[in-house]
Amino acid sequence: MATKEPPYFMYFPGNYRWSAAFINMMGSAAYGGSDIGEIHKIGVLLKNAAPDDDEAWFRACEKVADGVRAHAEKFEATGHCVSAAHAYLRACNYYQMAERFRTPKDELALKIFRQGVDCFQKHARLTDVKIEIVEIPFGPNGKESLPGYFVHSSAASAAGKRAPCVVFFDGLDVTKEIQFTRGVTDLIKRGIHVLIMDGPGTGEAIRFRGNVLRHDYEVAGSACMDWLEKRPEVNAKKVGVVAISLGGYYAPRIASMEPRFAACIAWGAIWDYYGTWKKRIDSKFKTSLSVPGHHIMWILGVNSLEEALKKLEPYQLDGVVQKMRCPFLIVHGAKDEQISLTDAQALYNASGSSDKTLRVFTAEEGGSQHCQRDYLTLGVATMWDWFEDKLVRA
Repeated sequence: MATKEPPYFMYFPGNYRWSAAFINMMGSAAYGGSDIGEIHKIGVLLKNAAPDDDEAWFRACEKVADGVRAHAEKFEATGHCVSAAHAYLRACNYYQMAERFRTPKDELALKIFRQGVDCFQKHARLTDVKIEIVEIPFGPNGKESLPGYFVHSSAASAAGKRAPCVVFFDGLDVTKEIQFTRGVTDLIKRGIHVLIMDGPGTGEAIRFRGNVLRHDYEVAGSACMDWLEKRPEVNAKKVGVVAISLGGYYAPRIASMEPRFAACIAWGAIWDYYGTWKKRIDSKFKTSLSVPGHHIMWILGVNSLEEALKKLEPYQLDGVVQKMRCPFLIVHGAKDEQISLTDAQALYNASGSSDKTLRVFTAEEGGSQHCQRDYLTLGVATMWDWFEDKLVRA
């Protein structure tokens, strides 16, 4: 009996985790995050690797990242800043995708991650998009801070008025640098500034500052709103929030608990994150996962899966999203193998917003996988058009 082919591309047949990461890199090409020739070099290096050989993954992505960074440095040294900016952005993506599966984060992992951040910041210095490196006061008395990038909309600046802004948080295993290659340059063209954040438990915040994941993500959301209210470019009455993957918990919680947000997108639904991980652990991680199972322990700052489950108990949106009042969009894939479509329906049903939409992407149209990784441009266009309608045209 013939094995049924999945309705989406898998570079490594039977290896969900590597294939998911690979297609994430491929999809980012539309926004400058990768090149098919460079991606294929990684694939060739991994051709004979065992499916659980994450050291091979690390070395393959690192090697290609080093080569692309060398191109960038050569371009910059000869004064070709456009070429250098493009190459630095791609090198950043490969470095951070190399580090993705390396937990616990050892000295080498942190070195490679830092190289990725450095490459992005060189891109920010050379590109024609105005990208401001920012720190958002956070924690007791604002003594700590969360790192982010404020990406200016030249279209908004040309209008000479305070403009809408979107706060873009990441997920379980994403970073602000990778998020930039998820359509940010298309959002600013719509006259919307973007504040891209590493929140608690992600990116630099956990790697270099020890900010582990926390269930009350509205604390980070409120800190961003406090900061944006002081920005002369921003219309603080028109600030939206979006977050990807596990961010489908962050964004709805923020918008439900922080009434200053004017619109919310859950890029991939989350309903009961404790229940999700209980199933994963009980199955001994035989379900589809985008990260190694022990990643959850590191991100929560605990030493066992039992401790992780205990800390995940409050990560549920029932009793929270009923408080939401702003317009709410949930985008979800009909064939999402990480989070069930029933979770998206439950989130939609419970939301207290009178203006709410559940947009489900099918296998036939594309975008049916987790966070539309199999048709990124369609997912991005759908979400950013919605933000344009709710924040610019409203």
